Amino acid sequence: MYAIVEIAGLQYKVSQKQRLFVNRLEATEGSAVEFDKVLLIDNDGKITVGTPAIDGARVAAKIISHLQGDKVIVFKKKRRKGYRKLNGHRQALTELLIQEVLGKGEKLSAAAAKLEIVPMLELKARSRVQPTKKVFATDQVEEEVIEEEVIEEVVVAKKKPVKKAKNKD
Repeated sequence: MYAIVEIAGLQYKVSQKQRLFVNRLEATEGSAVEFDKVLLIDNDGKITVGTPAIDGARVAAKIISHLQGDKVIVFKKKRRKGYRKLNGHRQALTELLIQEVLGKGEKLSAAAAKLEIVPMLELKARSRVQPTKKVFATDQVEEEVIEEEVIEEVVVAKKKPVKKAKNKD
């Protein structure tokens, strides 16, 4: 089941348990929000289209975190004029967790209300490999290993120079 919903002036295709990054919303982290401008609902092949929105349909979501997007570099230049401008931009975003797509008269189920997901920044921090303690071998062990290794010599054959034919005129 999925729905096409309008959030902050943009349309998104959403389904249950989906993470979604939208333009910054004016709500606190952890709060529940509902979007009532649902344009289309597909319920296992049964499609309902609104004119322009479906009456009574809504999407329940929970705000996970507020963050900034990746940096975008804006560089302007006019050739031969010495004009160069460099700007950077990071979009203010809100991370949403779509709890459920609700039809007319439906209420949020208890299982969907309890749905919790860790913010993306926390997941990235957890997934980073922690530095491990390096164990160095003693000098004696390294010497033994070097003595046991067999070194093979590679003989490279030299190419003989090619004699050029002299042109007799």
